[in-house]
Amino acid sequence: MERLSGLGRVTFLDSAMAHPTLGRFSFVGVDPFATFRVEDGRCLWNGEEVPQEPDDNRLPGHHALGVLKQHLQRYRQARVPGLPPFQGGAAGYIAYDFGRLLERLPEPAQMQAGVAEAELHFYDVVLSWDHRENKAWLISTGWPETDPVKRELRAMERADRFEELLVTAAPTDTDGPGTADLDWVSNLGREGFEAAVGRTIDYILAGDIFQANITQRHGARLPDGFDAWAFYKRLRRMNAATFAAWLDYGTLKVASSSPERFVQVYDGRVETRPIKGTARRSTLPMEDMHLAAALKASEKDRAENVMIVDLLRNDLSRVCRPHTVHVPQLNGLESYASVHHLVSVVTGVLEEGLDAVDLMGAAFPGGSITGAPKIRAMEIITELEGIERGIYCGSIGYFGFDGAADTNIAIRTVTFVDGEAIVWAGGGMTALSNPADEYEEAETKARRVLQAFEPETSGGEGQP
Repeated sequence: MERLSGLGRVTFLDSAMAHPTLGRFSFVGVDPFATFRVEDGRCLWNGEEVPQEPDDNRLPGHHALGVLKQHLQRYRQARVPGLPPFQGGAAGYIAYDFGRLLERLPEPAQMQAGVAEAELHFYDVVLSWDHRENKAWLISTGWPETDPVKRELRAMERADRFEELLVTAAPTDTDGPGTADLDWVSNLGREGFEAAVGRTIDYILAGDIFQANITQRHGARLPDGFDAWAFYKRLRRMNAATFAAWLDYGTLKVASSSPERFVQVYDGRVETRPIKGTARRSTLPMEDMHLAAALKASEKDRAENVMIVDLLRNDLSRVCRPHTVHVPQLNGLESYASVHHLVSVVTGVLEEGLDAVDLMGAAFPGGSITGAPKIRAMEIITELEGIERGIYCGSIGYFGFDGAADTNIAIRTVTFVDGEAIVWAGGGMTALSNPADEYEEAETKARRVLQAFEPETSGGEGQP
């Protein structure tokens, strides 16, 4: 990735945590031939606005997804068997706040400058790894050329150019510092967060919702010379995750160590893996086992997970064939560097003629980071958090030209924009939530990411 990053607009979908299925593939895309962007509700293709027709009564988000679908279909290609699943296509992020373009929702009191609602780059060349088979591929498609001869020529020329860069000597390590003693400021603080949890419980007891995901924002100014890429390399060592990602889009950079898949589409089959229920890990094996067992037995955490599974079953049913939506795993235990999670799996088969973009329109944002019912939960989130989430709790991933797709839920994620680092953390609130306990759980989730910023002399790397 470092050899190719000079070409710009880097999307690194990084299976930093080894896993035979969930952490099997990694992908790098650079130097896209086109960019799809949604900014302030306006849909842009290569910087030019694509306006809605006067008689188009759809909300702006559905118009934007229609434009995305149209351009993916323009470059439709057959899958090459035996290669990793991303063989060229659009990759990048859809911010949580894109959800306000899909439904009629209130705007938060404070907006997040410098972060568009969506930014997806169209890559004709993708570098791919299969970590299980220990193989790598350089896939060059020749798009956007549509003439067969010109397309084949472009594919070969682009492959040769990328290969030249890949076989050059490794770049000299010129990373600046990826650590710093930062002064983190929360938008809520302990008192404000616990009050927000209490207000959420009031809404639940009043019958407004069953659950809502309430989070807080930690922000810190960065010193001159701070190297966000050096930080990401450290984060992926300290908090390796199956759905990690690094995005470098110029003034905006994103470092994600997410363990959660939002939606995957392959051969028309859909999988989503909601996480609900978290417990800290211990360096003492017996205590760690007891913490995991307590999580598995937790009435509150299991109920929270089941509620979101029901929500996702409903979301998938909007675009999947009747009787194909199933739950092959309910409240399974998964363990990561600093936390245990309860993870369920919901699957389905897309209706004929529908694709991953239609699925995104039906299911975004993910129910695990909103609550249930989704729309009312999102209204309450906006009221209590008071600020745009930006990329946090949105999705990072790809939409392939062959119809395949895979996206994460952007949790454990740092956004670098306008000289500031932004880290969010929170959790799902139910009637059984204890505000003090919920604050501690949110701090547990944030701690591993925040520790990655700490210089080693401050006990950052290697701390439990």
